[in-house]
Amino acid sequence: MKHVPVHVSLITIIEIMAILVGALSGFVEARRKRMDIVGVFTVAFIAAFGGGTLRDILLDKRPLFWVMHQEYVILIFVLTLVATPLMKTVRQIISERVIVVADAIGLGLFAVAGVAQAQAAHMPIFIASMMGVITGIFGGVLRDIVCNEVPMVLRDGKPYAICAFFGTWLFIGLQYIDTISDDAALWISAAFIAILRLVTWKFDLHIRSHD
Repeated sequence: MKHVPVHVSLITIIEIMAILVGALSGFVEARRKRMDIVGVFTVAFIAAFGGGTLRDILLDKRPLFWVMHQEYVILIFVLTLVATPLMKTVRQIISERVIVVADAIGLGLFAVAGVAQAQAAHMPIFIASMMGVITGIFGGVLRDIVCNEVPMVLRDGKPYAICAFFGTWLFIGLQYIDTISDDAALWISAAFIAILRLVTWKFDLHIRSHD
């Protein structure tokens, strides 16, 4: 297997993009629950940082990534102050389709960032894949729990986590191809996860039979 390290700057870019998308899902859900500004920040924070926090804890990585980069937390704080007064208007403008697309992009970005971070910590490949899945889905799980909902990933029967799982293995597999850099493999895998998630949503594919 070739060993071209993923550039730290690229991981940072992907991480920031994933955080923004995760926070967006938190803003929308908090608005739906009619929360105040503290609730909006809490839900957005959990959605943006929940998966990466669990990943860092399991990898015994200290300080946690958002503690090391306080600018991430400040960004969510500022966005909360800006977004909260506009949430009613934004909710009317943003359709369900936009939310699903953003959620799919976030899943892809978080998952590939997670598997890359696990590989950097020299985890076995299956564990690295699982860390990618955890990073991709756990923020949404915590968001739904805080909002008093059964987590979407556990109730709608759609292959949400499976999309992340396949994408992390695509990333691992692409690293065996000498003509593809690890940086390119990250983007390809993130796009694959997002597209696969959107396909399952578009065609209403399920991993269980309907009642």
